[in-house]
Amino acid sequence: MKGLVLVGGLGSRLLPLTSFVSKNLLPIYNKPMIYYSLCTLMQAGIRDILIITYPRDTHAFQKLLQDGRNWGVSIQYAEQVNPRGGIAEAFSIGKDFIDDDQCALILGDNIIVGEKLHVMLHQAIRNHSGATVFTKRVSDPERFGIVNMNSEGKAVSIIEKPSSPTSNLAVTGIYLYDNSVVDYASRLTPSHRGELEITDLNNVYLEVGKLVIQQIDDEIFWFDVGTIDSMLEATIFIQNLERKNGKLVSSPEQQAYLNGWINREQLLRCAETIGIKEYSNRLQTLAEVD
Repeated sequence: MKGLVLVGGLGSRLLPLTSFVSKNLLPIYNKPMIYYSLCTLMQAGIRDILIITYPRDTHAFQKLLQDGRNWGVSIQYAEQVNPRGGIAEAFSIGKDFIDDDQCALILGDNIIVGEKLHVMLHQAIRNHSGATVFTKRVSDPERFGIVNMNSEGKAVSIIEKPSSPTSNLAVTGIYLYDNSVVDYASRLTPSHRGELEITDLNNVYLEVGKLVIQQIDDEIFWFDVGTIDSMLEATIFIQNLERKNGKLVSSPEQQAYLNGWINREQLLRCAETIGIKEYSNRLQTLAEVD
């Protein structure tokens, strides 16, 4: 399975912070925001990754992530020229990268963490066919795509940012698709917002009976960090979690080592490049314990 990370937006809700840099490069506690979405794909066992950026930011992402070999993955880059092209445009941009494979898409401003996350992801991929949408119950459903279920617990519709929501089951920013996604995405027409909507794509799968709704349980935490308050909330949460457990959260170096994609010597070399002392020390401790 291939992985796509979409980081192509302008981050207008975070201006002036994003006037010179992608919001996905801003810090969430001790790591750039994009590390969290990358680690989610890595926890799912995905090693071939395409980063879809806004042209202004491509060089910065390349400088940060390079080609991924230090983490045992392969990272390529593509550009979303129109920052308002919509999430579903990612599949047209990435069609050559996806080729004949299935794919996972994650939005760069979505943080999903939890000890059981890798179990959920591996099970979802193992049982995957069609499209799998991961959902979470929220208190502000008008901000998200919302899934409406019938009395039998089956999805009947997905509505993008409803003004009067009839459900609080929000679609999070991680999705699994079969190879039909490239064809389905190419047939979409822009919404009234001028975007190729991911909700419209998911509704195509729903209409043909190939949409699976995977609800994220309460032990897995999800943040959509599109505002300064949500960034602060996520930062405090990650800080508290790392201090409580004494372990790094969503560290690509750590995840690569745990996956067996890099060895002890490579992990120690990664630790040497990190100037945040506590982060570096925890990677060194991981290498020594093993």
